[in-house]
Amino acid sequence: MRPLLYVLSFLAVLGLGFWAYRENYTTQGALREVADLQDEIATLHESLAIQRAEWAYLNRPDRLRDLAVLNFDRLGLMPMEPHQFGHAIDIAYPPPPSLADGVSGLGIDDPVDTSGVLNADPEEGTTP
Repeated sequence: MRPLLYVLSFLAVLGLGFWAYRENYTTQGALREVADLQDEIATLHESLAIQRAEWAYLNRPDRLRDLAVLNFDRLGLMPMEPHQFGHAIDIAYPPPPSLADGVSGLGIDDPVDTSGVLNADPEEGTTP
Protein backbone atom coordinates (compact mmCIF):
# COMPACT_ATOMS: atom_id res chain seq x y z
CA MET A 1 0.00 0.00 0.00
CA ARG A 2 2.87 2.36 0.81
CA PRO A 3 4.55 2.02 -2.59
CA LEU A 4 1.26 2.92 -4.27
CA LEU A 5 0.96 6.00 -2.05
CA TYR A 6 4.55 6.98 -2.91
CA VAL A 7 3.90 6.60 -6.63
CA LEU A 8 0.68 8.63 -6.45
CA SER A 9 2.43 11.34 -4.42
CA PHE A 10 5.30 11.43 -6.92
CA LEU A 11 2.83 11.75 -9.83
CA ALA A 12 0.92 14.49 -8.00
CA VAL A 13 4.19 16.42 -7.45
CA LEU A 14 5.09 15.99 -11.13
CA GLY A 15 1.62 17.17 -12.20
CA LEU A 16 1.75 20.22 -9.91
CA GLY A 17 5.27 21.03 -11.15
CA PHE A 18 4.10 20.85 -14.76
CA TRP A 19 1.07 23.04 -13.92
CA ALA A 20 3.27 25.63 -12.11
CA TYR A 21 5.72 25.66 -15.04
CA ARG A 22 2.91 26.25 -17.54
CA GLU A 23 1.29 28.97 -15.37
CA ASN A 24 4.66 30.70 -15.01
CA TYR A 25 5.08 30.96 -18.79
CA THR A 26 1.46 32.02 -19.26
CA THR A 27 1.94 34.79 -16.67
CA GLN A 28 5.18 35.92 -18.30
CA GLY A 29 3.41 36.08 -21.67
CA ALA A 30 0.58 38.15 -20.19
CA LEU A 31 3.08 40.51 -18.53
CA ARG A 32 4.94 40.86 -21.83
CA GLU A 33 1.66 41.68 -23.60
CA VAL A 34 0.79 44.29 -20.94
CA ALA A 35 4.21 45.90 -21.32
CA ASP A 36 3.77 46.02 -25.11
CA LEU A 37 0.34 47.63 -24.72
CA GLN A 38 1.75 50.20 -22.29
CA ASP A 39 4.51 51.03 -24.77
CA GLU A 40 1.91 51.42 -27.52
CA ILE A 41 -0.21 53.68 -25.29
CA ALA A 42 2.82 55.83 -24.48
CA THR A 43 3.65 56.10 -28.19
CA LEU A 44 0.08 57.09 -29.02
CA HIS A 45 0.05 59.70 -26.21
CA GLU A 46 3.27 61.17 -27.58
CA SER A 47 1.85 61.19 -31.11
CA LEU A 48 -1.32 62.89 -29.89
CA ALA A 49 0.69 65.54 -28.06
CA ILE A 50 2.70 66.21 -31.25
CA GLN A 51 -0.49 66.46 -33.33
CA ARG A 52 -2.04 68.88 -30.84
CA ALA A 53 1.08 71.03 -30.97
CA GLU A 54 1.00 71.00 -34.78
CA TRP A 55 -2.71 71.90 -34.76
CA ALA A 56 -2.05 74.82 -32.40
CA TYR A 57 0.84 75.94 -34.60
CA LEU A 58 -1.24 75.79 -37.78
CA ASN A 59 -4.18 77.64 -36.18
CA ARG A 60 -2.24 80.68 -35.04
CA PRO A 61 -4.41 83.77 -35.64
CA ASP A 62 -1.64 85.68 -37.47
CA ARG A 63 -1.03 82.73 -39.82
CA LEU A 64 -4.76 82.34 -40.55
CA ARG A 65 -5.07 86.09 -41.11
CA ASP A 66 -2.19 85.99 -43.61
CA LEU A 67 -3.76 83.01 -45.41
CA ALA A 68 -7.11 84.79 -45.56
CA VAL A 69 -5.47 87.87 -47.06
CA LEU A 70 -3.53 85.78 -49.60
CA ASN A 71 -6.65 83.88 -50.70
CA PHE A 72 -9.15 86.72 -50.36
CA ASP A 73 -10.16 86.77 -54.03
CA ARG A 74 -10.40 82.99 -54.36
CA LEU A 75 -12.35 82.44 -51.12
CA GLY A 76 -14.60 85.48 -51.42
CA LEU A 77 -14.43 86.19 -47.72
CA MET A 78 -15.93 89.37 -46.37
CA PRO A 79 -14.88 91.00 -43.13
CA MET A 80 -17.27 90.54 -40.22
CA GLU A 81 -19.33 93.56 -39.24
CA PRO A 82 -21.52 94.20 -36.20
CA HIS A 83 -24.78 94.36 -38.18
CA GLN A 84 -24.30 90.70 -39.22
CA PHE A 85 -25.05 89.53 -35.68
CA GLY A 86 -28.53 89.26 -34.20
CA HIS A 87 -29.84 91.00 -31.13
CA ALA A 88 -30.99 89.33 -27.93
CA ILE A 89 -34.44 90.84 -28.40
CA ASP A 90 -34.84 88.84 -31.64
CA ILE A 91 -34.70 85.50 -29.79
CA ALA A 92 -38.11 83.85 -29.46
CA TYR A 93 -38.60 82.65 -25.90
CA PRO A 94 -41.61 80.54 -24.91
CA PRO A 95 -44.38 82.47 -23.14
CA PRO A 96 -44.39 82.25 -19.36
CA PRO A 97 -46.86 79.73 -17.94
CA SER A 98 -50.10 81.20 -16.65
CA LEU A 99 -52.46 80.00 -13.95
CA ALA A 100 -55.08 79.33 -16.63
CA ASP A 101 -52.89 76.45 -17.87
CA GLY A 102 -53.34 74.59 -14.58
CA VAL A 103 -51.92 74.85 -11.12
CA SER A 104 -48.75 76.95 -11.38
CA GLY A 105 -48.41 76.17 -15.08
CA LEU A 106 -47.58 72.47 -14.55
CA GLY A 107 -50.52 71.24 -16.60
CA ILE A 108 -52.43 69.80 -13.63
CA ASP A 109 -56.07 69.99 -14.66
CA ASP A 110 -57.88 68.52 -11.66
CA PRO A 111 -55.87 69.01 -8.44
CA VAL A 112 -56.79 66.85 -5.44
CA ASP A 113 -56.90 68.42 -1.99
CA THR A 114 -54.85 66.16 0.26
CA SER A 115 -55.02 68.29 3.39
CA GLY A 116 -57.32 67.02 6.10
CA VAL A 117 -58.58 67.94 9.53
CA LEU A 118 -57.57 65.97 12.60
CA ASN A 119 -60.52 65.14 14.75
CA ALA A 120 -59.96 64.10 18.34
CA ASP A 121 -63.48 62.76 18.71
CA PRO A 122 -63.28 58.92 18.55
CA GLU A 123 -67.00 58.66 17.93
CA GLU A 124 -66.60 60.04 14.38
CA GLY A 125 -64.25 57.19 13.43
CA THR A 126 -61.03 59.18 12.95
CA THR A 127 -58.10 58.97 15.26
CA PRO A 128 -55.28 61.44 15.60
